[in-house]
Amino acid sequence: MGKEEILNILRGGLIVSCQALPGEPLYLENDTIMPLMARAAKQAGACAIRTNGVRDVIAIKEETNLPVIGLIKKSYDGYEQYITFTMDEVDQLVEAGADIIALDCTLRKRKDGRTVEEFIKAIKEKYPRLLLMADISNLEEGINAWKAGVDMVGTTLSGYTSYTTKLDGPDYELVENLVNSIKIPVIAEGRIHYPEQAKKMLELGATSVVVGGAITRPLEITNRFIKAIS
Repeated sequence: MGKEEILNILRGGLIVSCQALPGEPLYLENDTIMPLMARAAKQAGACAIRTNGVRDVIAIKEETNLPVIGLIKKSYDGYEQYITFTMDEVDQLVEAGADIIALDCTLRKRKDGRTVEEFIKAIKEKYPRLLLMADISNLEEGINAWKAGVDMVGTTLSGYTSYTTKLDGPDYELVENLVNSIKIPVIAEGRIHYPEQAKKMLELGATSVVVGGAITRPLEITNRFIKAIS
């Protein structure tokens, strides 16, 4: 699929995040059930899937034929970033067939010594047709990523950096400010737990909405119920 076709598919739709990390109940060492999660999401009308790791990118593409936003979560000693942090990880996701690659576009110190602008430029030079989604935590980072040449900006990391406040719910203000400040699609993501919250994000001008924990993480969902009734 071409860039415009993918962007048209995303417009006004729900992207479901299907991920399971080591230590979580749905993570399997030598297998994966994420394609089944993605199958359910597709049947319900999801426009795309966001997933972690080469194995799940390949399997979900085969299962659903939906656009896949791929990323690799990996921690590096001495650095806070953990979402598609190196060119090697980008290479792996391209090889796996990810339609869009999500990467950390915060302004924190990088392992390779490059600025985030330099990293984006290097990716675009190597893969000129590749769609990039910037995972950011505040308005400054979103504007910077847009100017650096990404194709869409997601509010994924709002509340997950040391310098942003973690709200109980979605960061509506950040989404609204991004919509009013940049000229590329804004993808609302982060602590969107209820349908009315997703609807509000679209009303604020978000191109599409990513929901993960409220759909594909039964431990997290159960914890919310237990907390409420306790």
